Order: sequence, then C-alpha cells, then structure tokens
Amino acid sequence: MTSPDSAYMNDFNKNIVEEFRANAGVVGGPFEGRPLLLLNTTGAKSGQQRLAPLAYFNVDGKLIIIGSKAGADTNPDWVHNLRANPRAHIEIGTDAYDVVAREFSREERDAAYPKIVAEAPGFGEYQAKTSRVIPLFELTRP
Repeated sequence: MTSPDSAYMNDFNKNIVEEFRANAGVVGGPFEGRPLLLLNTTGAKSGQQRLAPLAYFNVDGKLIIIGSKAGADTNPDWVHNLRANPRAHIEIGTDAYDVVAREFSREERDAAYPKIVAEAPGFGEYQAKTSRVIPLFELTRP
C-alpha cells in the first residue's frame, strides 16, 4: 500500500486541528464520534515541534495511541519522533498536559490490540493491509 501524499495529509491534519480547537475537541467527518487527541512531538531529525491529530483509546486504564497510518507499510512520523524523544504534549478536549510515551512490548501490544479492534474494527483492517506490526504507545503524565 502506498502512503498518503504528505501535502494532502498536512492539509487534512491542519483542518482537523482547527476543527478540534474550535469545538473543544469534537470533530466530524471520518473521526465523528471517536475521541481524538492532539499529539505534539519533537521531530527526531529536525528538533522542531510536530502536531498530529490521533484517535486514542483507554484500554485497561491506559491511554493508548496507535501507529496505524491507515495500514500503510511505514510508521507515521510521530512514531519515529516518540522513539527518539518520548516526552510530548497532548490536548484532549480543552485539557492540555505533558506526557511521556512508552511503546508497548510485542506481548503487551498483542494483548491490547484485539481490545482496540473490538471498539474500532477499522484498526483490524489497517493491520491486515500491512506486514508491519502496528505499534501501540501508552501516554502517561510524568
């Protein structure tokens, strides 16, 4: 599968971020009814701040984000950024705070992923599209 064009994704994400901030974290379109957060990371190579709107899940009391990139064969850029610098900042609704990201081990990931798919079956379809293991990250306050 080819990755979405980066210019398209930048515009798409910009519009989602604007709608998120204008509506206290509620957005429509493909994310309607799904809880979203805004993830602010530090670029692994550039050192610049990067912003990504992401679906999130609460699984077994853990705040989890998924590096699905809609089933593309490469991880989203934010995965590389968190692996290089796990400190980040998130916005959920009108709340904003710092977090530390921890990537799940393969065992943890394999236990949690079916719970996410049960709640949002599209993530099962994304995993079926790619040979890479879609990573999961837990976000916690430092």
